[in-house]
Amino acid sequence: MSEATSRRGFLSAAVLLGVGGTASDAIAAAPKVDGKTKPAEVNATEDLMREHGVIRRTLLVYDEIARRLGVPDEKAPVEVLAQAAQLMRRFGEGYHEKTEETEVFPRLVKAGQQKELVQVLIEQHAAGRKLTESILAATSGHGALTEPQQRAGIARQLTQFIRMYQPHAAREDTVLFTAFRDLFDEKRFKEIGERFEEQEQRLLGSGGFENALKEVAQLESALGIHDLARFTPSEK
Repeated sequence: MSEATSRRGFLSAAVLLGVGGTASDAIAAAPKVDGKTKPAEVNATEDLMREHGVIRRTLLVYDEIARRLGVPDEKAPVEVLAQAAQLMRRFGEGYHEKTEETEVFPRLVKAGQQKELVQVLIEQHAAGRKLTESILAATSGHGALTEPQQRAGIARQLTQFIRMYQPHAAREDTVLFTAFRDLFDEKRFKEIGERFEEQEQRLLGSGGFENALKEVAQLESALGIHDLARFTPSEK
């Protein structure tokens, strides 16, 4: 197993549990390395879906900035928006979407599956990149966003991006990735996962996913939206 695969592994005892099983049974069933429980590997589609998690959390940053831009007297930190857009371009578009476009979409199309969906997803990737470039251009120099028309324009672009990407990622998670998984037997699917690992190393360097996760967490903290409990509806 490669260093990257080992690093990205995790213990999933709950997943290993069968009906009527116990946590101790699950842990006991896990493979051992030098007497210690060996983490289960993250497979290819799980990898893509947890990358969606980073992207969705970036969308939460976009949503909060868009909300602030819509309130004339509220400050919207342009440096946070610029970093979020750079993360979206580097991780979301330059890595995650590239993996889909080179490893996932072509195999489905070749198999004669999900052609119409793939075409829409490709068009949305292109549309998202245009929005990202526009957002980055508007935040270059990190000047304060005070001009009403500019604030409204950026807020509109952020909202458009969010509105597109939420159903985009949801359709991939529930339809596209399932169809992709069904193309392979277990041996071949494991090989595909290793190709994904190699792609991450090549495009993002060591710890690409983990670094992106840390970065989006820092952006959430900068905006004060890092506390999950604040999203719970109040009875008041």
